[in-house]
Amino acid sequence: MNTKKLQRQIKKRPIEYARMTVQLLFLFFILYVGLRFYLFYNHFATFGEAPFVERPPAVEGFLPVSALIGFKVWISTGDFDPIHPAGLVLLTFIVGSGLLFRRSFCSWICPIGTVSEWTGKLGKMIMKKKTYDLPKWLTWVLSPIKYLVLAFFLKYILFDMPAAAALDFMFSQYNVISDVKMLTFFLNISSFAVKFILVIFVLSLFFKNFWCRFLCPYGALIGLGSLLGITKIKRNEDTCIDCNACTRVCPQRIKVSEKKAVLTPECSACMLCVEACPVKDTLTVNVAGKKVNKWFVPAAFFGVFALVYITARLTGHWETILTYEDFKYLISIVESIGH
Repeated sequence: MNTKKLQRQIKKRPIEYARMTVQLLFLFFILYVGLRFYLFYNHFATFGEAPFVERPPAVEGFLPVSALIGFKVWISTGDFDPIHPAGLVLLTFIVGSGLLFRRSFCSWICPIGTVSEWTGKLGKMIMKKKTYDLPKWLTWVLSPIKYLVLAFFLKYILFDMPAAAALDFMFSQYNVISDVKMLTFFLNISSFAVKFILVIFVLSLFFKNFWCRFLCPYGALIGLGSLLGITKIKRNEDTCIDCNACTRVCPQRIKVSEKKAVLTPECSACMLCVEACPVKDTLTVNVAGKKVNKWFVPAAFFGVFALVYITARLTGHWETILTYEDFKYLISIVESIGH
């Protein structure tokens, strides 16, 4: 593709290319965080022979269960998790953001969502732009799975687990070193896990965002906030020309062209449908009953995200209280923890 043609496409579809750029930037950032965390772990695993690298707090974003238990303790006792504070900050913001920004996290930041979506793009290239979708009956069968998994964790942690038990777990060796346990899981990944990942990859080649649409409980939790309908996409039936452009571009396979308003929790606020609509003011973004620009939701999401991060850093709710000596001891016995 020549430069002029690319510039014309970017000008025509600025949201799509901006989102792709942000997705890739965050994916590279997460890979950087993963590398730094491995180097941090390797320093202790080699008994100090490898150089020391500071532990990146952002790795706690991959500990949703730990963060949910930290949230349970927080709302029960008022004590903010000092072990994995960044994880609790991220969970609270990301889930809370669903109320106003829908699943913006899923479509703009989430690295798993990015890999899933780009796998679908790869599949479309391999199959020469032909797309597939599951039969409607199978979609109905698969759709509840992520909500059932979510319900299990919410019931077990938020409702059934006593506050004292949650507090004990928060300070247990297993939770304290859970980020390292996660790393060692992938460093010594089982054949079953590899097969599972390969199955999801193949399914994602043929069916858009298979993981996000049917299996991700985190996305399901974020999406629940959108049920209040504070932010929604409306379709003007009088000016709609039934071209189905909005439905074709939707990563979640929502039939936008058949709805008066997109209220489903599956909507990830990617704004691709609004951008794809060829008729002005036929698809509009509405927040609290007021029409806003298509850039408002993603821009506000990142603005609030930055504010939350800065506030967490300034108030001491980002860095763990664990010391160098704590990690030195716990990593030396990590294989025995949890067995």
